[in-house]
Amino acid sequence: MEKTNSNIPTSEELKAYIDESVISVTGTYDQSASVLMVDDSTIGTLGNFSASIGKAKSKKTFNVSAIAAAALINGTVLHYRACFPEGKRKILYVDTEQGKNHCQIVLNRILKLVGLPKDCDADNLTMLALRKYSPEVRLAITEEAIGMIPDLGLVIIDGIRDFIHDINSPGESTVVISKFMQWTDDRQIHIHTVLHQNKNDEHARGHVGTELNNKAETVMQIEPDKDDKSISVVEVIHSRDREFEPFVFQVNDDSLPELVESYQPQERQPGRPPKEPDPYKEIPEDTHRSALNAAFEGGNINGYDNLIEQLKEGYGRQGIKLGHNKAVKLATFLSNKRMVVKEGKEYKFNRDFYY
Repeated sequence: MEKTNSNIPTSEELKAYIDESVISVTGTYDQSASVLMVDDSTIGTLGNFSASIGKAKSKKTFNVSAIAAAALINGTVLHYRACFPEGKRKILYVDTEQGKNHCQIVLNRILKLVGLPKDCDADNLTMLALRKYSPEVRLAITEEAIGMIPDLGLVIIDGIRDFIHDINSPGESTVVISKFMQWTDDRQIHIHTVLHQNKNDEHARGHVGTELNNKAETVMQIEPDKDDKSISVVEVIHSRDREFEPFVFQVNDDSLPELVESYQPQERQPGRPPKEPDPYKEIPEDTHRSALNAAFEGGNINGYDNLIEQLKEGYGRQGIKLGHNKAVKLATFLSNKRMVVKEGKEYKFNRDFYY
């Protein structure tokens, strides 16, 4: 059969992929080595990737600097403990957002965290500043660097958003996450990446954030303390291993992250209202799906006002009465969860949503 898409492998290549991918009950397969820990909890293994998410100014880069520093000495920094095997001690740090001067500051911080001199480069750490390039070129440079650095064990990408043009594009997001899965499997490395959260909720931004939540082995959140913005709390929000206890750091007078061992969460003041739960999270997934099927039974919806009216209609059929304000809040929830996706002026029901 003649190929219609140059990206589709030939029949012979597909047969080879099948032979390579078959799993046998009598086969022997190596268990992924744990290489990044928080205390006794695994957050990173070879052949997988993890992520840190947080809002702007939450000190995400300070946190990831500590991860890089731990890997640099194959030891412990803050609560991060690195244990990369021989032949996997090289680190690639890719910054897609900041200029060279800022990247040099981050590099100096990593070296200073582990007591290395800042007047000479570390042999096992390579930092790339890719701000000036297009998303496609950033991705290509990163792929080339991953392929050419011998003994590579850890790749830090700060941040993944700059590998794509449209953060809400399912196609672009799938391409980038598929690259992560390919790179980690082919080179048997670990990738840790960074992504912003939405301003108004705790979700990682865009469709790429949804893909990260689905595919990453660990997702950590970096969040300023509610009562003291100089302190950042690190906690796990998704993990294939057991969750670690949250820990807290601050930036000291030397501009280095340091643990705050005596930190205690502030108790709520008497009479302080509790955070209002999102009522739409309490609606079962199958109810959401039935309501959205009804709302979108005529296909994509053109215009926001029409979306609101169709949501009121669709959820009303499930016995959920919505006024205008509640329908607006529901539309925001559905958008953040990538259950409803805006494409141009139209709204589309994403039937493959992850709840």
